[in-house]
Parts: sequence; structure tokens; C-alpha cells
Amino acid sequence: MKDRCISCGIAYPEGFHPTCDSCGGLVDVEYDLARVSLDESENPYLRFAGLLPIDVANSPVPDARYTPTVHATRLGKYLGMHKLFLKDETVLPTRSTKDRMAAVCLPYLHERGVRAFCASSTGNSSTSFAYALANYPDMHLFLFTAEGFVNRVQHATSPQVTHFGLRDATFVEASDAAASYARAHGIAAESGFFNPGRRDGLKLAFFEACQQIGQKIDWYVQAVSSAMGVYATWKGARELLGLGEIRHLPRLLCVQQESCAPMVHAFGDGSMNIRPEHLVTRPAGIAEAILRGDPTRAYPHVRRIVLESNGGLIAVSEAEIRAARLLVEEYEGMSPCFAAAAAVAAIVRLAREDGISPEDCVLINITGGVRPDTGPSEGIEWLPRGASGWSAPAPHELAVNEPVFA
Repeated sequence: MKDRCISCGIAYPEGFHPTCDSCGGLVDVEYDLARVSLDESENPYLRFAGLLPIDVANSPVPDARYTPTVHATRLGKYLGMHKLFLKDETVLPTRSTKDRMAAVCLPYLHERGVRAFCASSTGNSSTSFAYALANYPDMHLFLFTAEGFVNRVQHATSPQVTHFGLRDATFVEASDAAASYARAHGIAAESGFFNPGRRDGLKLAFFEACQQIGQKIDWYVQAVSSAMGVYATWKGARELLGLGEIRHLPRLLCVQQESCAPMVHAFGDGSMNIRPEHLVTRPAGIAEAILRGDPTRAYPHVRRIVLESNGGLIAVSEAEIRAARLLVEEYEGMSPCFAAAAAVAAIVRLAREDGISPEDCVLINITGGVRPDTGPSEGIEWLPRGASGWSAPAPHELAVNEPVFA
């Protein structure tokens, strides 16, 4: 197992390197598949330990079981699809697939010397981090949350979390503020899409589904903001192919809400990069978890794997999302969040327009369920927007020990 730049090939045997120090390329975890074997455990973190970038034997990984992969026969019959499957990630502790990310990312950071880190999210990732952080009492999270997403963050009242709420900020601005704070105080910037530990944790949903379905998966479908989970799935699928666990790679379908679909528009234009006209300065919509208006850095990597898979990107309307959510609730008794329902909405449209074969095996990742907006009512350090952005107190001003990043 090595952390290696996919552009120039430089290996990083130690330390945390989300991007290459030499060329700035994406760093991935590379496994020697000839030495990988799958365990017989019913715990996915143990079964797939050889394909995870951590020392599972010495990490406090969850005592977990596979989440359900539901053969959606009733919804499938309604749509004329015989092999429609829903991966139900709503049963995870914080009702989000990001629990898998945190369960792998935290030990990944810890093993590479990180004891304090900065992060930002629209709510799911930060909630999962805050929930799992208790397993690492020597770690501290500096969390930056745009005002509109604060209520979506739970579990952040821990003394291990310093939570900054940014007045009148977008998600992208909060993410930039987190990165600036990390640079100023010698703290690791957790780096989101570019964190190899995040991505490799998210492979597990697809790993499980391959075993549970037991047949060729023609399409993998997920609602996306940076498309981190889709990238993870493609990487994981290639690893399973290399091990002989599957014989075919899935086609990838990334779904965004029409009101915030910069990747869809760039892809539709045939653009290799996100251009200014694709950006969404003030994202709005009901699919809050995927409202990223500027995925500039992630998009080229996502475009590459979607093209490799012969897949696509599609945007759906609010009305389609609401209707899809009702269909899942009525036919399958599952209540997805609006972001997850967006993925279902895409398949509903394609099925009605004959844009997908009724014989295709389709796996939709129901990435999360509804959490009540009961975010922290106390313990937030609110930061007003100033002339030069947001200025956060230093760790020593907050009675937090000045962290060391090795």
C-alpha cells in the first residue's frame, strides 16, 4: 500500500499529502492487489481491510455490518426495470454514507501524524467527523460552516470540536476559510475530495453491494457535489476487477439539482474544465447536501472517470426530486433526503424516456436520510463577514492547545 501521485508517480510513504508536493496532482492510495485477500468477516471494515489505507487491526473501526441493498421490485415494476437496487445508507449512525468516510479518514489522518485538522461541509461530513472523533481523544477538529448549513451539523458540541459559523458565507467560502486557517496555524487542511482517506472509506458501499447483488452492475448512480463518492466507487470497482471479484466495471451516472449543476453544464458543453459561466455563486435548492457551486478542482478528475466508464451527468428539477422521494417512500418504505432522492429522480426520468435499458442492473446509492435540523445551539464561534472575509481567533485564544501537524 502506497500513497502515490497519479500524475507524476511520486510515492509518499509517510505524512499526509492530499496533493502532490511536486506537480500538484491527485494522490491516491495504491494497493498491491497480488497481496490482497478478502476476510470472511461480516464487518465490512474487516472484510475489506486489505483495500483500506489504514491498519485496521490497530484502529477503532466500527463494529459494523453491511447496510441493506434493497432489490426495489415494487419501484422497479412501476418504472419497468427488473433489476433496480437501492443501497440504503440511511441506517448508518448519522444517517449518512459519510460515516464510512469518517471511520476510515480519521485513522488515516492519525496514522500519518495529524492531530488537528480543519474541515468544512454542508453538514453530513462534519457531522460524521464530530460523531466519530470521540474514538480519537488526542485529535481536534476546527470546523468552518457557512451560516445556511449550521443547523445541519450535529454532534459538534464536543470539546474536541471548535465550530466556527460564518455569517453570510457560501459553502465554498467556508471551505476556503478553513484552508486559510490551516495554513495560518500549522494545522492540516483536511482537503475534502482530495483526501485519499475520505475517498477510500466511501468505496465500501459499492464493495458491499457487489456481494449483495451478486450479478453484473451496469450502472452506479449517485447525487454529487464534488463527486467524491463516485470517484471512490470507480477506484474501488477497478480494484475489485483486479482481484477477480467482479468481471465488469459499472457505468457512472452523476446527478445534480438543476439550480446548482456546474458539473452537468461543463460536461454538457464538452469542457475539460469548469469555466466561469458554469459557476453558481449563490447556490440554492432543496438538495442541500450537494449544493456546491464551484467544483473547479475536482471536475477534471470526475470528467475523466465518467468518460472512461461511458457514463454521464444529469440535472433534475426540484419537482422531480420531490416526486422521486415520494415514490421511494410509497413503494420501498425508505425515506431518502432530497439529495439522495435526486439520484432516484434521474433514473425515473431516464426510465420514462427510454434513456436506460429495462434489462440493465442499476444500483442507486441512497446516500442519506433526513436528519432533523437540530444543529448546535451553543458552542459556536460566530464570525461576521469583514472587508477581507472572515477572521477566526487563533487556537491559543480559544483555550485550545496550539496543535502540531507532523
